[in-house]
Amino acid sequence: MRLKTPLGFAVALLGAASAHAGRPPDLAGSERGRTVWLNTCELCHNEPATGAPQLGDSTAWAPRAAQGRATLYQHALEGFMGPLGDEMPARGANPDLSDDDVKAAVDYMLEAARPAPK
Repeated sequence: MRLKTPLGFAVALLGAASAHAGRPPDLAGSERGRTVWLNTCELCHNEPATGAPQLGDSTAWAPRAAQGRATLYQHALEGFMGPLGDEMPARGANPDLSDDDVKAAVDYMLEAARPAPK
């Protein structure tokens, strides 16, 4: 029985270490968006099983980016049901986020998905 606590602690440490291994990028001028992403958006946009476009996945973000920021802001603010039944809940299901918080998170995700210059 004594091993459960140390084992549980070790598992928690490994989980925390792996979570930090894939830390979101620090993008210039995007601290607010990064903070919102970490506190709200990461739940879906860092878990492929959700169907949400993942942070940094330029292929998944390209057709969304092509719709323009105004459309993406609207979808993130008001919610959106995708053609495959995938849902973007309004404000990432966090009603405490301001419009500017949501827009900063969208900007952050778009910037993270921008392909690297060749």
